[in-house]
Amino acid sequence: MLAISWQRRALQLVRREKKFMIHHHFSSGVYAKETRIPAGHILVQHAHKHDHLSILASGSVEMVVDGVKSVVEAPACLTIAAGKHHGVKSLTNVVWYCVHATDCTDENEVDEVLIVPGDVDQARNIAQCLSEGV
Repeated sequence: MLAISWQRRALQLVRREKKFMIHHHFSSGVYAKETRIPAGHILVQHAHKHDHLSILASGSVEMVVDGVKSVVEAPACLTIAAGKHHGVKSLTNVVWYCVHATDCTDENEVDEVLIVPGDVDQARNIAQCLSEGV
């Protein structure tokens, strides 16, 4: 569970710095993680056990999914396939939702249910790719 611990430490750092605002929404087998990202910040993600929807509600991002970079502008709804490492760089202030099917309703456990163990090298590669610009 070292990878999950790394994810939790990263999330704690994000919360402590209060750069990103995260809100959890649960309803009848559906979970949505709302993340508000200020312009110019990089959020290196992870990979999930199942396909999920990512909704860019407002703003624009540079996105990397398994090494493929693109620019996405709101409104946009994307499917992120299971096992695909992903990350975003906010080009503007952003509101982003990740939507998952799950019966878990505990915000302290939901990441363990949905996220595959982290790959530090993959996260480093995504961060470097996003740091390079479009």
